[in-house]
Parts: sequence; C-alpha cells; structure tokens
Amino acid sequence: MFEITSKPNVFGVAPGVDFPRALIEGLKARMQSHPPEAMARVEVIVNTQRMARRMRQLFDQGPPMLLPRVKLLTSLGQSLKTPLPPAVNPLRRRFELTQIIARLLDQQPDLAPRASLFDLADSLATLMDEMNGEGVSPDAIAALDVSDQSGHWERAQQFFGIARQFLATVAEEPDAESRQRQIVEALIAQWEVAPPDHPVILAGSTGSRGTTMLLMQAIARLPQGALILPGFDFDTPASVWATLGDALSAEDHPQYRFNKILRGLDMSPMDVQPWTEIQAPSPARNRLVSLALRPAPVTDQWLSEGPSLTNLDAACEGITLVEAGSMRDEALAIAMRLRQAAEDGVPAALITPDRMLTRQVTAALDRWNILPDDSAGTPLQLSPPGRFLRHVSALFQQELTSEALLTLLKHPLTHSGSDRNTHLRLTRDLELYLRRKGITFPTVEKLSAFGAGQKDASDWLQWLTSHFCDQVSLGEVPLDARVTAHLDLAERIARGSTAADGSGGLWDEKAGREAIRIVSQLQSNAGYAGAMTAGDYSDLFGAVLSRGEVRDRDAPHPHILIWGTLEARVQGADLLILGGLNEGSWPESPSPDPWLNRKMRHDAGLLLPERRIGLSAHDFQQAIGAKEVWLTRSIRSDEAETVPSRWINRLANLLSGLREQGGPDALAAMRSRGLAWLDRVAQLEAVAQTEPAHRPAPRPPVSARPTRLSVTEIKRLIRDPYAIYAKHVLRLRALDPLMKLPDALLRGIVVHEVLEQFVKDVDADPNNLTHAHLMQISESILSENVPWYAARALWMSRMERVAGHFIAGETSRRKHAKPAGFETRARSEIPHLGFTLSGTADRIDRDENGNLLIYDYKTGTPPSPEEQKFFDKQLLLEAAMAERGGFEGITPSEVVAAIYLGLGNTPKDVAAPLVDTPPAQIWAEFERMIAKYQDPEQGYTARRALRKDTDIGDYDQLARFGEWEVTDAPKPEDLT
Repeated sequence: MFEITSKPNVFGVAPGVDFPRALIEGLKARMQSHPPEAMARVEVIVNTQRMARRMRQLFDQGPPMLLPRVKLLTSLGQSLKTPLPPAVNPLRRRFELTQIIARLLDQQPDLAPRASLFDLADSLATLMDEMNGEGVSPDAIAALDVSDQSGHWERAQQFFGIARQFLATVAEEPDAESRQRQIVEALIAQWEVAPPDHPVILAGSTGSRGTTMLLMQAIARLPQGALILPGFDFDTPASVWATLGDALSAEDHPQYRFNKILRGLDMSPMDVQPWTEIQAPSPARNRLVSLALRPAPVTDQWLSEGPSLTNLDAACEGITLVEAGSMRDEALAIAMRLRQAAEDGVPAALITPDRMLTRQVTAALDRWNILPDDSAGTPLQLSPPGRFLRHVSALFQQELTSEALLTLLKHPLTHSGSDRNTHLRLTRDLELYLRRKGITFPTVEKLSAFGAGQKDASDWLQWLTSHFCDQVSLGEVPLDARVTAHLDLAERIARGSTAADGSGGLWDEKAGREAIRIVSQLQSNAGYAGAMTAGDYSDLFGAVLSRGEVRDRDAPHPHILIWGTLEARVQGADLLILGGLNEGSWPESPSPDPWLNRKMRHDAGLLLPERRIGLSAHDFQQAIGAKEVWLTRSIRSDEAETVPSRWINRLANLLSGLREQGGPDALAAMRSRGLAWLDRVAQLEAVAQTEPAHRPAPRPPVSARPTRLSVTEIKRLIRDPYAIYAKHVLRLRALDPLMKLPDALLRGIVVHEVLEQFVKDVDADPNNLTHAHLMQISESILSENVPWYAARALWMSRMERVAGHFIAGETSRRKHAKPAGFETRARSEIPHLGFTLSGTADRIDRDENGNLLIYDYKTGTPPSPEEQKFFDKQLLLEAAMAERGGFEGITPSEVVAAIYLGLGNTPKDVAAPLVDTPPAQIWAEFERMIAKYQDPEQGYTARRALRKDTDIGDYDQLARFGEWEVTDAPKPEDLT
C-alpha cells in the first residue's frame, strides 16, 4: 500500500475537511490497484468508538466491498501474544488511596483539611495516571529542583510517598493508563522482531498523551505503517514550525503536538503529504486562520505576511459572528438557526464545551418540539434513578424532614412496583396534614396520628414509617455495608407497600441500566474503601454517579446535533456552530494543580496546563474551516462582562488591520449576519404591550361581605382592606408552609406560653417570681416546641436578655392587681349591623377596686400610642369589649390600663392611650367604620395605608401590585 522510503509515512488532512470521509476516500484510492481482499488486511486504529461508528456508516453507503479491520486504541491488548493482567478498577485505586490519606491526615492533621479527603485521593490518582501515561517515574519527581519552592513541597512529598507505594506495584496490578502503556511497549517489542506484513494506519489522533505519541511514532516507522493527522495546517511556513519546539512557549498552539511527533520521527512538517485530494471547503479561510493563530512571539508576521492574504471576502463569506448581549440571547440565536437547519434538512451541529449553554439551547429548541442529539447525554446523577438514589442516601445522613419525605414520596420511582395511584392520593393527604399541623420533623408517632384518620391505609403507613423514619446512621460503617443497606432500602422504597418483591422501575430503561452498572462497580470495589460516615458516603456516592451519563439515541432529531470538541473531530455536518467562545469557557481555564507547578511539570516531563488550550485551539482551527460556520459568544455572563476567546480576538484584530484587502469590511459582514439573527431573537422575545392593572378597590355585594372579624384583623382592615376582601369574600388562604420555620409567629406563640406558665406558677407560689424559674420554664417549653438547636439557643439568649425587665415589671404589677384570666376569649356584637367582633386577651388583671388591666405580650416592637389611635386598635378595642362585658368569665368593669409588654431586643412597655381615646369613643368609631364597609359604595382598597411601602402582603400578587403605585387612585369595581 505504501512505497518503501527513507522517511516514515505521515499524512495530513487539512482543517475543515470531513476527516472520516477523507480517510475512507484515501483508502479506496490507494487500494484501487489491489485485489478486493487486500482491503480486509488493512488495519485502521482510531481513538474513539464514535470514529469507528462513523466509518461504518460511510462504508454502508456503498459500493459493496470488503472492509478494513477497524480497531480502537483501547483494544490493542488483543494483539499481544502474552496477555497482560486486567487493569485495576479506578474506584478501587481511589478507595485504597482514600484510606491511606486518611491515616496520614490522622497523624498529621495540618497537611490538609479532612473535608478534602476524597478530592485529594482523586487528584493523586489522576497524577499517578498521568505519570504512567507519560512514562514519568517517581524518581523523576523526587529529583526535581525545588530550591525556590515553598514549604508546600515538603507537604506534597508526604503524598508522593503514597504514590510511590502504588506505582511500585504497577506490573502486578496496573491501572488503565499503565496497562495501556505496557500494551504499547509490548507491541513495539513484537514489531521490532516481526513487523506486520499488512498496512497499519493510525488515524485521527493528535498524540496529546505520551503513550499515544509513543505508539504513533512506532507505527510510522513500520514498513507498511502510516499516520493520518487530522486538521494538519499545510499553510504554516517552516519558519513558524521552527518556533514550536519549546513547550513552555508553544504548547497552546494548535499544531504544537504534530510538530513534537514529527521531531520524534526526525521529520520536517514539510515532509507531511496530503492523504487525499479532497480540498478544504475554504482554502482562503484556512490561510487566514493559520496566520491569525501564529504563536505569540511571531505575531509580528501579521505585518509581513498579512498583505499577501487574498480573497478575504470569500474566506469570511461562510462565517457568521454572533456577539449576543447575554447567554440567553446567544442560546436563542443558536436555537433559531438550528431550527432553520431542521426545516431545510441540513445536518447542523453545535460544538461547545459549555454545558450550561447546551442546556439553554436544548430548552430553547423544546418550544419547537426539537430534541437535539446531545453526545454528552444527561449526567447520571441528574437522571431519575440518580436523583432517587441520592435522596435515599440522604436518609442515612440527617434527621427526616417533611421536605425530604415528600420529595421522595413524590419521586416517580417511589412505589413504582404497583398501586401507585393510591400511593399518590395518600401522599397528597399527608402533605396537607403536615402543612396544617406545621410538622417539620415527622416521626413514627406523628405519622401514625395521620394514619388514624385514613381508611385502608395501614399497610401503606407501615411501609412509610419503617422505610423513612429512624434511618440515620451515626459513626463510621464499612463502605460495603453502607452500599448494601443503601441499595436494599432504595429497592424497597421503589417497590412500594403492595408489591411482594422486585425493585419497581428503579433499574428499568437506559438510565436504570446505567445506574445499576455504576452501582455494581461501587459495590464490587467497596471492600477496598474501609469505613466512613454517612455524610462521607453521600459525597462519595454522588461523585461516583457523576461519572455516568445517559443517552437516548433513538428519540433525538437526526440532523440536529450537540457535540463536545472531541466528537467534532470525527464527525461531519454542513453547518457548525462554535458556541461559548469566551475565555474560561472555550478555551477552558486550566484546573489548579495541588501537587506541581508549571515549571516542575515541564522539568519532570509531565503535561503542561496549556495542553488543553492547545487541543482546544486545534479543535477550533479544525472546525472553523467547515463550509458554513457560526462563531457565537455572549458579551455578559450572569455576573460580569466576559472576555472574548483569544481566537476570536486574534481573527478580529488581524482582519481589522488588513484594510487594503477589505479585512474590516469582511469582519463587519460577519457581524452583520450575526446581528440579523439577534434581531430575530429580539422579535421572538418581544412581548405585546399590555395596559397595567389599576389599583383595585372591589365592591362586593353587602351580603357577601364579612360579618365577623377578630380584633387582630381590624388593623389589616384599616391598612389593607383588600386583604380582608381576599380572605373573607374570596375565601383565599395562604397555603401553610411545608417546612415550619422558627419565624416570628412561632416565637410569639412560644413566648406567650412561657409567660403564661410563669405567671400561673407565681400565682400558685409567689416564691416562683425569680429569674431562675423563668429560665427553667423557657428551657422546658423551647425544648418541646422548637426542634431547631440554633433557634432554641438564640431564643434562650433573648429570654435571658428580657427576663430582668419582665420580672421587675411583674413585681410592680402584682402590687396593684392580680391575674384574673389568661388567653381569655371575647365576643361583642353590633346587633343593628349584624356584625360580631371576637378576640383573645393574653392576660387580664383585676385590682382591689375591681377595675381591669389588660396586657398583651409583644415579642416585636410595640406600636406607639399614635399608631394605636389610628391603626393598631387591638388593645383599645379589647378595652371597649371588656367594659361591654364581652370577655368570658370577666364581669364588666372599667378598664384603667391596657398595656403592651414589649419583649423585643429593647424591652419596653407601651400603654394604650385610654385617656385620649376612651373605650366608649373607640367603640363608636368602630361601629361607624363597620357601617361604612356595609355601604355598597365602599370598596376594599388595596394597600390603603401600609406602614411602609416595602411591606409585603399575602395578596399583593392577586392585587397585581407593581403594575400600579400606592399614589395611584383606587378604581372601584362593582362585583355581583
């Protein structure tokens, strides 16, 4: 197939060319003079399964012929005469490292925080993989010159000792990287003795890893071996290739790796021949991009070589530059172009490493019922089985909450074995019960109380309490036992209360099968991990799940594709959209290395952080050469201004400087095409102008208006009448929160209970009027009613703060009067209006003259006398009701005082202005107000006189507050 020459056979395919198609066309052309069976002897090695699958698809298009043997880089071990031991599972290696690092941190806690245990193990395992792949021994690391390094190196050496221990056993128990290198070295040794007598071609690899580069150089030296380099830049001059020898300055260049391969073969880039006669879609664009991406030290060549560039209009004709204001606009523009491609039947692909952008594009396409074929799929941890298993693992970690319980009960995999309809009905009833009772932490007793009111729910209730309650696992437990308990509980929850066996739908469908595969790996290697806490296990389980992905290859649209940069190297599409071209996204920022800095990596022979940037640059150069290309970026992220990708910057700067060749015009045309699509996005997002709502003041029929209110609601009737209308006329109530929180309402209830109990104890025994007794009652009632430790501690400190003020005041109060009632109910009627006012007084005292004193406990700031006169009339109305005989068991008497006992951060008592507004006057004013609201012409105005404009009401959304201002005049509306 190949002529015997003095130089290795190295071929290249220009950027923009469909690489798999060019590979096959070149094979066919070279095999035309050979018999048909000769093709079957050709061995083609590719680096991804996707590449192999694409080649089969192209061969299937005909004509009929024998096919070459297509192999993957990872399957070369089958060619060895002496098989190697299987690779150690990556989980096992990380589990073993975790145990050793844990013991090291126990001995030297200052080395690293315990919370970083798993991250350290994963990072160290990754470094070991890289050392194996690049052929770097622990001795090379130990011999590094660290004279200018800080004490960090001494700490790192502790961990390198662990790595040395593991790397010493590579031959007997190799990991995947070391096994691959052993395979390559063994193959090379075989070939030196007996080289293959058939063609061996390695195609599509850039040689970014040391092991792959070693194999590539060995294949190139075979008599019938050849390399086919993807995206090889034939336009780079020899003078530029000469500058790509130093990794520290050139590894971020797209052609650096090819130059390194060729130098290892004693070849010049000028010796690389085109693999096929297929021309790039735009040779002029390839020349432009090649010059734009020159290494930084030689960008002065723009001045010398730029004037020789021609056909810039043709080079940029197929490029659209979209610079959107936000990622949302960028995603919508991409989605609209993909939709156009779908309508035209044109294969189109979005290429980006930014998963946030791909999710937004997928969501935007959903409005047109287009599901793209996303090569990355859905992360397993975000799939239904992944979420379900993570929720179940949380049961072992922390006390069960109503939120966690209902999250699991409503999951589609819960009780998926049988009779799910009944399960959902009972779950709905349970949710309403938990909300109504304000249960934050459901227990067996509380859930059993719910079951007492349900019919035919005993089996479901038994399943509920036995599987969800009391699952917290304290202390360290061996990982294999934790995994077994976790999976057993998950399967029983998925099975439900009626199925006798099975696991419901947990392991069904593609997501379930992928989940059981990942979990089985975890289970089989759990014995190497030792014991861990429930929290550590939950973190570990989430990290393990994140390694899996779920794809549905049948459902997506066949022509709308989303690729990562690796997939884009081996695929072909008529339209390529390069999205997310911002610094930090494409190219991605190098990950921080906790072990070695950049210079130390270079000296040891490891990969530099710029390697990924160089690979991204190569992907960019290869993709931008396609027939039609979109370059998209967002000017702003969610947080700040973005920085354009260095490749867009270079391209734009170069074009801007080529004025005589029309560079600025070509750049403006690229942007103009992008702006046209952004205009379409603006039209798509445009919302028809609607008239804002008026400030409502509904006037319902008198017969529908409330005839009974409590004294605490009178303040709301004065300040926000619309809230009374919504609650009592429309009968709308805010749904009780699922998670009862330690809010002001609960604090007020608890403080009322504490003070009531304290005052009763003092009544029974005056010696109880002490600070110690008050704090004892506080601790007891808080422990019973406030399950949040932090809130309980905070409220105890607040009680401590106000205790002295309250006890001093209570001593004074008892000199003049004695308690006559606690939480006393009241009811007073206005017969001629058919209206009833109700209420409850926290405490009523009676003095020796028979006069009454009314007290109200206030955990916040008590209203001032002026506020009580005009708005907060609770105490004044209670005084009027007391004098009218409205309180149960309290004979009517003159009220000589009504006082708020303020127990806030600054405790103070505020008396109601009974002298300025005596009870009789207050009652008369109250009757006039109620009579006014029984007038058909009186409306219930929204937010009539709130204390602050920033106050939030339960019915503001219903009143469409925000479309109108509080200064707007209300618009009455008669209702029928």
